[in-house]
Amino acid sequence: MFIGLQLDRGNLGNAATDNLMKDIGITQNEYNNGSTIQVVCFMAAEFPSQMILSRVGFQRWLPFLMYGVGEKRGATEFLTRLSPPQPLGFHGEQSLFSRTEYYITRALIGICEGGFIPGAVLYTSFFYKSGELAIRLSLFCLLAAAILPLRGTAGKTGWFWLFIIEGLLTCVVAIFSYVWLPVSPVDTKTFIVRKGWFTEREEIIAVNRILRDDPAKGLSSVKNAIVWRDIKEAWMDPALWGLLFIGLIAYIPQNPVQAYLNLSLKRMGYTTFQSNMLGIPSAVLQIITMLLLSYSSDYFKERTWHCFFGEAWSLPCLAALLALPDGGREWGRFALITLIAGYPYFHPIMTSWISENSFSVKKRSISVATYNVIVQWGSIVDHRGNIILIVLCGASLVAYVLNWMWIGHLNKKKSAKWEAMTQEEQIAYQEDLPAREADGNKRLDIRYSR
Repeated sequence: MFIGLQLDRGNLGNAATDNLMKDIGITQNEYNNGSTIQVVCFMAAEFPSQMILSRVGFQRWLPFLMYGVGEKRGATEFLTRLSPPQPLGFHGEQSLFSRTEYYITRALIGICEGGFIPGAVLYTSFFYKSGELAIRLSLFCLLAAAILPLRGTAGKTGWFWLFIIEGLLTCVVAIFSYVWLPVSPVDTKTFIVRKGWFTEREEIIAVNRILRDDPAKGLSSVKNAIVWRDIKEAWMDPALWGLLFIGLIAYIPQNPVQAYLNLSLKRMGYTTFQSNMLGIPSAVLQIITMLLLSYSSDYFKERTWHCFFGEAWSLPCLAALLALPDGGREWGRFALITLIAGYPYFHPIMTSWISENSFSVKKRSISVATYNVIVQWGSIVDHRGNIILIVLCGASLVAYVLNWMWIGHLNKKKSAKWEAMTQEEQIAYQEDLPAREADGNKRLDIRYSR
């Protein structure tokens, strides 16, 4: 399901190298506006989606969202004026579809995508311990280079086939997920798996290992309705403020390079196929570095300095790109933008980090959704110029250090209060389950990850 989501989010730029804007009759600014509309709708749908998910369940809502993404992606190709086929490159009144229809489809895709990632993170947390989440959340892939060369097949453009094939794949994955996903580790019978995934003994083992890692998961049901009071409480948690601020600025330095990598290569004179093939090294590099960084973070149970490394990776490359003279040296420029676009993507670590420090199931869902909205907001902030990107990269590094100090301060305050209690008071404190649920991550017997 993550793969199906990522196909559209990563391959709109690939489609642009196949003359998408020229074929549908839109300008560069209108293309950018479509991306912005998708992000805004994505953000607007986050919290309503989480509230619906908390009522209907993961195994129903997540496949529904994915089917919506696939159906809208495929519908992009059929929002036409139903005119007779025109030669490739025709840009008259009967062009494939209008600017308004392009905006509508991007908005609908954003609405369907909104809420999927925090919902999927929360769902995954019921099956894996907190120290195992980052590596599980880092498994993505892409498909474009093999499809875009189909331009001209059956009189259609390459991007037409790209969206159609990916839309169908996403719909198939959504339908399969609907009949395959279990409700929880103790309710794994599905339409396909009639006897359930686990034996009774395996269910006990699965539940116990999760509860030993995070006892809060035993205090809430899978379907636990979220109300606006829960959202306000999550937003007022000072332990999450630093991470949310980092999410606003940490990904901005790399976003422009990644978003326009393939289009920039096309404008440098490469063919559609060459542009997408030259985009593969950065994708492969990012997959490798992301998996290694996530595995290391889970293995050492450390978050701050792993994310710091992921952000610091881009700083010297951005500085070198700024110092590179205009004109010529295309291979040197290509090497630098490949390194920047292939930086160790630490978003899975950040998402897992916020999930860990949220403690309760409700707050985990709301906090991850909030973080996702803030990250998307950062992607639409105007950030022109390499100097601004370098400044933002440096600011992110400083923010990581300050957040590390802040969380350490909060943990010290907890430790001081905990150590001031007698052993009897500590035992009574830990056995008070109603208070444990009410206190959440403010509990004195737990420490925030950093």
